[in-house]
Amino acid sequence: MTNASASLSQPLYGATFGQAFTRFWKKYATFTGRASRSEFWWWYLAYLLISTVLSIVLTILAFAGATFDGPTTATTPGPLFGVGMAILGLWFLVIIVPTLAISWRRLHDTNRSGLWWFVGFIPVVGGIILLVLLVLDSDPAGARFDA
Repeated sequence: MTNASASLSQPLYGATFGQAFTRFWKKYATFTGRASRSEFWWWYLAYLLISTVLSIVLTILAFAGATFDGPTTATTPGPLFGVGMAILGLWFLVIIVPTLAISWRRLHDTNRSGLWWFVGFIPVVGGIILLVLLVLDSDPAGARFDA
């Protein structure tokens, strides 16, 4: 089996941006199995790009029709600000479960339990530790997590 035709139950090493994006949605709430580094980091790039675009749109909507009161220096966002916030909030609600799932599977690919994800809650150093774990090379022993 070539990498390009790897089943969804196996990690896709050397995944392209499009493959990683598609697999992310197909494995929406799959916490078993593994995710390759390329699958994880291509998705993370897509997440950053989409979130940035949505944030820019939100900012534009906030300023469209915004009012500024000179004497009090109070600014009231435009009427579409709520729509923008709803779209951004919906985006984050839609991706929270699959993002957690792909992180979980990425940790499996490094031969660690997905529970290591919670190390990210340790103040100051937790996020750094989690980042290092997500960047590590794949470990063939991680196959024990395959479904």
